[in-house]
Amino acid sequence: IGSQKDRVVTEEEWLQKWETGNIGFHKEHGHPLLQKYLDVLLNGRSGLKIFFPLCGKAVEMKWLADMGHSVVGVEVSEQALKDFFTEHNLPYFEEPVPEISGAKVLQSTSGNISLYCCSIYDLSSSIVGKFDGVWDRGALVAVNPRDRQRYVSLMITLMEKKSSYLLVTVSYDPSKHKGPPFYVPESEIKSLFGNHCEIKCLQKVDDFSEKHRQWGLDYFLEVIYILKFAA
Repeated sequence: IGSQKDRVVTEEEWLQKWETGNIGFHKEHGHPLLQKYLDVLLNGRSGLKIFFPLCGKAVEMKWLADMGHSVVGVEVSEQALKDFFTEHNLPYFEEPVPEISGAKVLQSTSGNISLYCCSIYDLSSSIVGKFDGVWDRGALVAVNPRDRQRYVSLMITLMEKKSSYLLVTVSYDPSKHKGPPFYVPESEIKSLFGNHCEIKCLQKVDDFSEKHRQWGLDYFLEVIYILKFAA
């Protein structure tokens, strides 16, 4: 989208957000849309392997692990991952990831949460396997617009047959805010994912707040989709 397409947020800038506590995107009590549409994601299945791209310290990772699913996340900020384990009093251990130079994985001692500290683009199905479900809130909308195709191509290679992908995007006037989060229109979601899965918009929610007013916006919506991959 015009003014946003060339915008680049570097890894250093994201790390700085975590270091300075500038993490307004983190939801301390979890995201109401995941609670509302969890059944759509699970689709009657139990013991799923669920992926959290650009996971931060999302509280839903523990929530889903406690339900018996296994959770894998990826995040460049090691601080975010350590905070996750500390804030939930979860014992964990760290291991290097031999396939990725400088990367490590922080794993709960119970074994059902594995969080990779590296760039998402370093992951592949040979390292993390494939997933039955994805919760993508704050990931696609945080990826630099020019990297969107690369991101989606990777995500598609990580999906099992018959998997479900809950995707939350945001809608606002992109000429008034440079992002992130970036505006991703429905037409672009269809062109990025459309050849690989069935896409359905579940709900648009008014999420406008004082913060968005300060950004110069007069509306801000969260839009949630379910993407269903074929058998």
